[in-house]
Amino acid sequence: MKLRLQFRRYRASFRTAVRTAHGMWAEREGLLVRLENEAGAVGYGEAAPIPWFGTETVEEAEAGARVLGEWTTAEQIAAVPARLGCLKNALAAAVSEVGRVCDPPSDAASAKGRVTDPPYLGVAALLPAGRAALAQIEPRAELGFRVFKWKVGVGDAADELGLLDDVCAALPSGAKLRLDANGAWDRRTAERWLERCAERPVEFVEQPSFADAAQSDAARRKADDCLLGLAGDFPTPIALDESVVGAGDIARWIGAGWPGVFVIKPSLIAEVGAAIAALEKAKARVVFSSALETAVGARTALRVAFAWKGEPRALGFGVWPLFADARFDGPMAMPFLRAEDVARLNPEAVWTALS
Repeated sequence: MKLRLQFRRYRASFRTAVRTAHGMWAEREGLLVRLENEAGAVGYGEAAPIPWFGTETVEEAEAGARVLGEWTTAEQIAAVPARLGCLKNALAAAVSEVGRVCDPPSDAASAKGRVTDPPYLGVAALLPAGRAALAQIEPRAELGFRVFKWKVGVGDAADELGLLDDVCAALPSGAKLRLDANGAWDRRTAERWLERCAERPVEFVEQPSFADAAQSDAARRKADDCLLGLAGDFPTPIALDESVVGAGDIARWIGAGWPGVFVIKPSLIAEVGAAIAALEKAKARVVFSSALETAVGARTALRVAFAWKGEPRALGFGVWPLFADARFDGPMAMPFLRAEDVARLNPEAVWTALS
């Protein structure tokens, strides 16, 4: 079956720059893909790379799409190289959607899905880095949020550590705090934080250390050993994020017996179905998280989260409103996200906004 491939590259400014250990992030770049079969069924996907995580660049994703040409097939799409993981993810999502349009589920299958999939999932509120987090906790708590994610590893470690008790004191009763260091700490700094977290309402510490693909094999092994050591030495769980960009990474950490949490950004994983199946088989603790993609990629990623058969945990999708142009946003950040909110996302509207 022939499929007509179209793609549009985008550059969308954030309403407010996102401050992380990797630096200031002011805009999102990516690639939207649109597939249409000869019967007129249409599917959309989004390649939303984050190169410092180890994905391809937007330029590489665009070049890969050009290689496929205007007319392609599912077989040719399946042969896209694994190094173009975000592009493969986008194309697979579009192919799957074309298939759903052509062969919609029966009433019995739909009913089964409604019984199996949760009607809603909790959402974690994303706090800004530094002292600015303090002013954001109360208004989000009043909305009903009870899980909060605070970006650390951005400023001076001692200053941030001094703020931890203030942040914890500002949380509503029974709330949990997630700390995300984005790989910024050395082992000693991570140990200081984990010692402090042990008696505080910290659900987990995300990616305390990390060695990216540009570093040597020895540096990456050292970072991995550090993570495993920290996970074994302290009661507060450690979560992997940058360390699990692809299915191969996930398989490696499952094989190593990772005892902590896997933070999964479905938009970054080429063979996301196989990766999720492996995590379910391992009975892994999983948190699904946004890659700060547009509504097109968010819809695909959230479908993965709602289909998860393991224990549900608050989603890391409390990021919207995110873009200066609200047409790119996913569902408004609220304490709970409903399956119907995901179903209402309109990829065609985002596609049209780029025309």
